[in-house]
Amino acid sequence: MSQIAEEVAINLGERSYSIVIGGGLLADPASYDGLPHAANALIVSNTTVAPLYAARLRAALCGRYALIHEIQLPDGEEHKNWQTLQSIFDVLLERGCDRKTVLFALGGGVVGDMTGFAAASYMRGVPFVQVPTTLLAQVDSSVGGKTGINHPLGKNMVGAFYQPQRVICDLDVLGTLPAREFSAGLAEIIKYGPIADLEFFVWLEQHMDDLIAQERSALVHAVRRSCEIKASVVGKDERESGLRAILNFGHTFGHAIEAGMGYGAWLHGEGVGAGMVMAAELSRRLGLVNESFVGRLRGLIHRAGLPTLAPLLDDQDNAGRYLQLMRLDKKSEAGEIKFVVVEGSGKAMLHSAPDDLVRDVINACCR
Repeated sequence: MSQIAEEVAINLGERSYSIVIGGGLLADPASYDGLPHAANALIVSNTTVAPLYAARLRAALCGRYALIHEIQLPDGEEHKNWQTLQSIFDVLLERGCDRKTVLFALGGGVVGDMTGFAAASYMRGVPFVQVPTTLLAQVDSSVGGKTGINHPLGKNMVGAFYQPQRVICDLDVLGTLPAREFSAGLAEIIKYGPIADLEFFVWLEQHMDDLIAQERSALVHAVRRSCEIKASVVGKDERESGLRAILNFGHTFGHAIEAGMGYGAWLHGEGVGAGMVMAAELSRRLGLVNESFVGRLRGLIHRAGLPTLAPLLDDQDNAGRYLQLMRLDKKSEAGEIKFVVVEGSGKAMLHSAPDDLVRDVINACCR
């Protein structure tokens, strides 16, 4: 494996695994040492990523598996559904893949979530490996074992907790990522500061320009620190019974934006960017942070190239539409919405809020 690779451990007993971070990892056969042996492997990618990287991954895996199959899914959040998931099962069954078959998720969060869900479901569980090719997937969706698909009424409402065997974060692949997609990934990096590490938040303020320029040392630090924070949280609460919910800072509002606009209209990270501003404003109105902190967070999100104002989802009752969608969020309990709010000390918690207060926040944060 590359000498410059760094590893972050996810400690989950017998389900423990490593996140490997560095350059040149995807095409390096050593990156796959120690993975389960099998006759078959399936590379799951999409029509955008596969032409760029599938051949390199196949070459790196050659000799480890007798048969390496491949499927290219349509690209986009709007395709994260049952029909696309079924196409993965079709290939597995048509090729006679057994329960030792290893699935490789080569792509962003959509590919990773669906490959993981397919692996969790096929023959009641087969091994899979995350090879994330977007910044967002490298620092968030590929880590921690959340898998699933969207339902027309809610994002990620159908899925399973199922851990990968390894996560391989090759920073070189980020060079082919469109600027909009790269900015979307920065949203998931930014969230780790307010919820867990204010020193990291200050570091991001100081190095955002370096990150946008993809300066390697800054990128390594940001990806590693994000993975360290997520690894710590997941290791304490794998199935989101409490602490892990803090990783959804900005996501309750953000998921409402994605669902309300139609999946794919706003990227996930764009929804989270605007959602974090809304969650910070709610935190301020609850007396947990001051206006200065909200302004700093808003400024950092803006510098990352992300929206800081949420869209109008309904011309007649915009706030009502947001509330309707947020009540479908997984953190909602008996119709009561649970928001991730932050304190100035770099801590986060779940908190309910009266509808009137939430309406005020939505009205203040929408264009």
